[in-house]
Amino acid sequence: MGLHGVKAVFFDLDNTLVDTAAAGRRAIEEVISALQSKHHYGEGEARAICDKVQAKLLKECHDPAKMCITDLRISHWEEAIQETIGGEANRDLAAECYYLWKTTRLQHLTLAEDTRGMLTELRKRVRLLLLTNGDRQTQREKIEACACQPYFDAIVVGGEQKEEKPAPSIFHYCCDLLGVQPAECVMVGDSLDTDIQGGLNAGLKATVWLNKAMTTPVDTSPVPHYIISSVLDLPAVLQKMEHNINAKLGTDHMASSNEAH
Repeated sequence: MGLHGVKAVFFDLDNTLVDTAAAGRRAIEEVISALQSKHHYGEGEARAICDKVQAKLLKECHDPAKMCITDLRISHWEEAIQETIGGEANRDLAAECYYLWKTTRLQHLTLAEDTRGMLTELRKRVRLLLLTNGDRQTQREKIEACACQPYFDAIVVGGEQKEEKPAPSIFHYCCDLLGVQPAECVMVGDSLDTDIQGGLNAGLKATVWLNKAMTTPVDTSPVPHYIISSVLDLPAVLQKMEHNINAKLGTDHMASSNEAH
């Protein structure tokens, strides 16, 4: 049945549909605990190692042509351990930490029941597409872990494309995949730099910024069309958009009727 003017909604994955940050925190605590109980590191040392790894993850530049993500991330742990403790590099311990972190994080990546319900209802009216940046292997593992495939008409991973968000090309590829125009699509995500800027770059109908804290930065740039504090607020935003379109259609109809006389 569709919504007036909106034929598709694109969703970001990390920290939009699933709480990757919270899952990551649980994983880090698990590694800290293992480093203390199994390897007899002090809590301060264990936390220092994990802090260094998180800093490396934030600055990570990955070229899949040169190195697989597994080797790169084991190297993050190896360097962090050596930088904290000194001595010889310990690749085995680094690999153990990496796999514990990775499996724990994936275990805690869940698509909440109310989010699943919202997606199911929404898909009765519009087409849904998952658009996520990141390494192919990493993102596919997350998609598998949270079992979100059945809720989407298509899934696009940035690491599998020539360009990632915010490049217009990946958004236009998504539009082609669903057979829709950019002006018929809405982008929903938590990142102003990739999701919102990307949606604006691609000329989408609307961008919806998920800002869980609802504390607006002094300089909100780029400016999203709508701001929500929970992804569950999206249907109300789409309803509001539909109401605005209907009101405009009514005004246009009245104007054309007046002109006819």
